[in-house]
Amino acid sequence: MELLDSLRQPPLQDDTISGHYEVRRLLGEGGFGHVFEAWDAKLCRSVALKRLKPQADVLHPEKLINEARLAASLKHAAFVRIFAIEGQGTGQSIVMELVEGQTLGQFMHDGKADLQTALDIAYQIADAMDEAHAMDLVHGDLKPSNLMLEADGKVRILDFGLARHIDPQATQTTTLCDLQGTIAYMAPERLMGRLPDTRGDVYALGAMLYEMLAGQRHFAHLNGLALAAAHMQATEAWPDLPETVPPTINALVRSMTAHDPAERPRTMRDVREAIGAQSSSSVTADMQATEVKPAKPPVSIAIQLQVPVKRAMVAASAVIVLGLGVWQGPNLVAALRGQHSAATYSEIASMRAGMEALRTFDRDSSQMQAFEHFTTLLQHNPNHAAAAAGLSIAASLRYISDGRDETWLQRAEISARQALAADDQLALAHVAQAWVYERQGKNEDALREATTSLNLEPNNLLGLYGKARLLIASHKFDLAQAVLKSAITTYPGEHVFIVLQGIMQYKQDDYAGAEQAFRKSIKMSPQSPSTYAYLNAALLRQNRSDEALQVLQQGLQVSPHWELYTNLGTSLFAKGDYVGAVQAFENAVSENKGGPGIYLLWANLADAQRWIPAQMQASKRSYQRAISLLQPLLQRVPNDITMNSRMALYQAYVGKKQQALARVKHALSLAPLVADVQFRAALTHELIGNRSEALAALLQASKLGYPLNLIESAPDLLNLRRDGRYQQFLINLERDSKK
Repeated sequence: MELLDSLRQPPLQDDTISGHYEVRRLLGEGGFGHVFEAWDAKLCRSVALKRLKPQADVLHPEKLINEARLAASLKHAAFVRIFAIEGQGTGQSIVMELVEGQTLGQFMHDGKADLQTALDIAYQIADAMDEAHAMDLVHGDLKPSNLMLEADGKVRILDFGLARHIDPQATQTTTLCDLQGTIAYMAPERLMGRLPDTRGDVYALGAMLYEMLAGQRHFAHLNGLALAAAHMQATEAWPDLPETVPPTINALVRSMTAHDPAERPRTMRDVREAIGAQSSSSVTADMQATEVKPAKPPVSIAIQLQVPVKRAMVAASAVIVLGLGVWQGPNLVAALRGQHSAATYSEIASMRAGMEALRTFDRDSSQMQAFEHFTTLLQHNPNHAAAAAGLSIAASLRYISDGRDETWLQRAEISARQALAADDQLALAHVAQAWVYERQGKNEDALREATTSLNLEPNNLLGLYGKARLLIASHKFDLAQAVLKSAITTYPGEHVFIVLQGIMQYKQDDYAGAEQAFRKSIKMSPQSPSTYAYLNAALLRQNRSDEALQVLQQGLQVSPHWELYTNLGTSLFAKGDYVGAVQAFENAVSENKGGPGIYLLWANLADAQRWIPAQMQASKRSYQRAISLLQPLLQRVPNDITMNSRMALYQAYVGKKQQALARVKHALSLAPLVADVQFRAALTHELIGNRSEALAALLQASKLGYPLNLIESAPDLLNLRRDGRYQQFLINLERDSKK
């Protein structure tokens, strides 16, 4: 789409495009359509309307609807939002967000941009296009007139007019007369007839970044066919940018605009990370020059380096070229000839990418991304303490997600030791060691390491999270609340601390408060599947089973996660749908959807199988599997209250009465005031024939806040509920509630 000067706009052909849209003015036109500003009388807002040109309606009636569908599928904030498609047949129009500001072309008309502004604009474009490319969509027409700069500096991508799904088997070609994109920003292979692809978009962004930094486009003296011929025939690298531009950015732009697509950065993510690395280096240099250290640094800086400032400066100065080692074409090698051989890889960029992945550590995909980034960094620099610490944390997370596979925990322990040996004053190294100790059941050692990390770096995000989690697990709620208050103040946008707040409230039997926290977390980060499981549990504790099921269905649309399947099974079990519960629990322990190494999932499956006559033997096998997985954990953490009470229950189910009795007594001695432990004790005693002890434990569980609806729906307590003493228990409970 070309934006038109208001002084030379043609008269409008219609006064209206759809019934309740009042057309105000023509904003611009492209090869197939006009774009108008209009007033939406129903919703009282200004919108943009895109409509096919009359001469294009017959030949290309499907282009508008396809464009709308492609644009609507993009979620990044840089892409213009699509509101609706109005009209019928060839008179259809796309109703979209009206973007205010100036085009990048208008911005560049005033001369070259300063370095940081140019890098920020290019970074935003690369970030948005990385999302589009990940969906197999290319733009094909990136140019200054299609990019808007809003007043706050945000970049908006206006037109996906040539966007198409990448088709590796496509045989269609494009002729010069069909090209809609501006020649100055079109890759040479596009000018020679190839269809749009991702590296063509990389080229276009490189051309615009060059123009912003040089103050004029390449071949500024040529236009039209002469310009196209120059781009197609010139195979040498573009001229160097001014000396004020860092060599790293000069090399990046030369590689992005390489004549051969194979010599360009492979993906927009590579471009984004290279630009981000240069920006990080500039921030570090600014901090070094001013020697000012912010009391509460932004998250992106606070967690991307995780090293004391002086060491960060040394590391930054040692890395000459940032983020360009992923692609190593001949042009790039020539541009960097004479520099240190290690300069083609950016340690800072890899570290940043790894830490950014750890920010969303509650997603399995992010954990693996972090693991890959840190592994790559250590391959280049085996003594990098921060990378070893990050790798340890990523391995600890995989240990949980992969069902307590000991291999992951061993990797985590080795990497944590490596990090501490390389730099025992690095906060992240102590965070990593704390997480390893926690997985090993050494909570006191873990708490000591977490405290050490925060003494070194008080605002370390992962250190704050780890310490709060440890305190909650130890039921030291007052101390945990103090840590969470500090963390939420420092990082108000990080949902993981809100999740911990909800977990703590849940453990304190404040289910309504927990519900509010989990809902807030989901609003902040709707892609975290485990939070839906937590919200489901909080709703079940409030006897809101229908809402709880709806939440699980929402979560399963996000990700087929084992926590969601196990909670779905629990909900169906409570409703008496044992067949449905078995199916859900089987998904929870499956290789492709669940966690086959998690003992609790097998126990849940066994619980449901017991109530299907044909699966009684399968139930015992599932309990035995749960016991075998739980046994090594208890050997490591012999005083864990939850695992002891659960082991007692599983042993009771398989008929090991004496072992179950010993185990339940131990659990009660450790935590007599925990409602869940008392409830499991009641179940255990009932199963091994100790009715009086079961009733006493049940009474205590109720007094401690265990929900009556869950007591009433527990199938294993059916015979107990027929006991006259249980009826007296209910009478006493009702009497106490009225006091």
